[in-house]
Amino acid sequence: MRILIAPDSFKESLSALQVSKAIKSGFSKVFPLASYDLLPLGDGGEGTVESLAHVLKLTPQLTEVTGPFGELTQVTYALRDDMAVFEMADIVGLEKIPMGKRDPLNVRTHGVGELILHLIERGVKHILIGIGGSASHDGGIGMAAGLGVQFFDEDGKIVEAIGSNIGRITNFSTALLSPSLKGVQIELITDVDNPLCGPNGATFVFAGQKGLPLSDFDKVDSAMQSLYELINPDIIEHAGAGAGGGMAAGLVHFVGAEIRKGIDFVLDKLNFDEKVKKADLVIVGEGRMDRQSLTGKTPIGVARRTPKKIPIIAICGSLANDLPAFPIETIRAAFPIIAEIRDVQETLARAEENISRTAEQVARIVQLAKEVDNGPVQTDELLVL
Repeated sequence: MRILIAPDSFKESLSALQVSKAIKSGFSKVFPLASYDLLPLGDGGEGTVESLAHVLKLTPQLTEVTGPFGELTQVTYALRDDMAVFEMADIVGLEKIPMGKRDPLNVRTHGVGELILHLIERGVKHILIGIGGSASHDGGIGMAAGLGVQFFDEDGKIVEAIGSNIGRITNFSTALLSPSLKGVQIELITDVDNPLCGPNGATFVFAGQKGLPLSDFDKVDSAMQSLYELINPDIIEHAGAGAGGGMAAGLVHFVGAEIRKGIDFVLDKLNFDEKVKKADLVIVGEGRMDRQSLTGKTPIGVARRTPKKIPIIAICGSLANDLPAFPIETIRAAFPIIAEIRDVQETLARAEENISRTAEQVARIVQLAKEVDNGPVQTDELLVL
């Protein structure tokens, strides 16, 4: 039996690669002779760099850039030849900000622009950026400042490029932008297609979970609208421009970036359609599967690209009550890993153990299903659900 393990990360707990290894550990106890293909995935947020680096054999690198509160922070990117991949979340990820300090209008995104310049200095010509899981909401002006863009108020004074100042900006200058940016292809990987402003835009859909009070939504959305009427009105309704607190909008305008649909773009890069043809069983997963997952998050994205004859099982951190009954798409069944109610931090800390245990039990169900049909099954025999 050949098993393709293709999960997303379990956010604030395990990377997609760690989840893949934990699932393999549990399954191997029941099917030790099976062949396992690990394909850790990311759709633009946490884990995207690791998944692409693992499969594309990119080399992890470290550098320092400005962090969310102006401090120097270490950031990871992956490199091969003239291609590089990094995640916005590795610089200003929500999971990096303590609950008491979550204020999206005062998180600095300058480090994103600084990292782009660092990569260009290293000779990179093609940059993939995962846009998701950010703690910021600044329309990408911090990133732009990191590249050299200057923003001014009505008195002609330079305005600090943070979200709380977007309503003060009346002019900007790109005179200090590096000419070398013109020779670089930048692609943005995101799992959302929200516009920048309006009821489905960055403020109303995402800012609340980053810590912005509901009472500020109208004011902030209006300020963002005014800012981009100044910068580039055409981007306001651009699909995906609202990703990363408007970071996508800033990157599209200031560096000519192109927005790519998250999971499908990643699957294309990883040659998924060829890999999955060899599988007898596919296992997907994510930290929490809910109705939002059905819009095309990683498990559903994988399911839609998997031939219908190949069964799919999901192993998730938890399953929401708003999910319809399984099977969903071509996912036959889903299993949560939490066996009992515990403290949140303890639950996150035990995720690897819980995944492995759940995977083992799923494997035993797989084994039992075959035995019911055909008698005792060998540990490397093919399952047909």
